[in-house]
Amino acid sequence: MSGKSTKSTMISHGMVAQNRKARFNYTIKETVEAGLVLKGPEVKSLRLGRATIGEAFAGERNGELWLFNSYIPEYQGGVLSRFDSRAPRKLLMHRKQAQKFMGAIAKQGATLVPLDIHFNDRGLAKVTLGLGVGKKSVDKRQTVADRDWQRDKARLIRNKGKGDY
Repeated sequence: MSGKSTKSTMISHGMVAQNRKARFNYTIKETVEAGLVLKGPEVKSLRLGRATIGEAFAGERNGELWLFNSYIPEYQGGVLSRFDSRAPRKLLMHRKQAQKFMGAIAKQGATLVPLDIHFNDRGLAKVTLGLGVGKKSVDKRQTVADRDWQRDKARLIRNKGKGDY
């Protein structure tokens, strides 16, 4: 034995990709978890933690919800089947839930933004979608100010007992 760990680097459950700018650019009113229809090599690529959803969005196509512009790179494990890395992927959710979100998109002008892709406890790929309304630049400035204040407040509390004021 060479002393190297044989532990796999595959993700069996937990976070794969996260859209960190979504909560900054949108006010998230409601969230929902939906399943993803994926091919085998796409799942393997996700299990390696290789996905990007920063520019992705969900929308309607033929009465169903789809995830558009998400990037899952090709799996490089010697698989013969190739797939389009930016192909639309079907979202799985209850029909009434899907109708509710499609109605909100049409009536309110809201956007379904993917917040993260993760594997649940059963090992199934899920995407957390947020029903978001775009923030104005004033709201974004307030968000930055609140974040800065929380960071400064935590620093003050942490350094309180050390004599540095």
